[in-house]
Amino acid sequence: MTDATVTVSRSAARAARDLRILVGRLRRRFLEQSDSRELTPSQQSLVSRLSKADSSASDLAAAERVRPQAVAATLNILEERGLIERRPDPADRRRQLVSLSDAGREFHEGRRRAGDEWLATVMQEKFTEDERHIVLEALTLLERLGQE
Repeated sequence: MTDATVTVSRSAARAARDLRILVGRLRRRFLEQSDSRELTPSQQSLVSRLSKADSSASDLAAAERVRPQAVAATLNILEERGLIERRPDPADRRRQLVSLSDAGREFHEGRRRAGDEWLATVMQEKFTEDERHIVLEALTLLERLGQE
């Protein structure tokens, strides 16, 4: 909602702030737990996007909200490291589609798996079974935020 006249309750403001802080902390911890192969955040972001679907460099630039030249430079580095492949777009031979290579998929899956394993272990150690069920219920509510 972008209406400036909406009054936000204290609880909504606190929940938003606390959730933002927690998501930032968890993101940093996920990154610490996984092998980044010394990739920059922008390189990691492109690998993550390409794990979902092949894309053109211009579409990646639009999705990342950066200049096409910046994406081109990042893609060149990822290609040098063997994490991506390029091929002509069958719908428009002037464009190239970018996809993860087998090594890129393995890298991305390994990072995802390491993060999942770390979080599951921490949740097992720090939360009781009842608390984990509360977390699952809260996640069901928070899922609505992603539907906006």
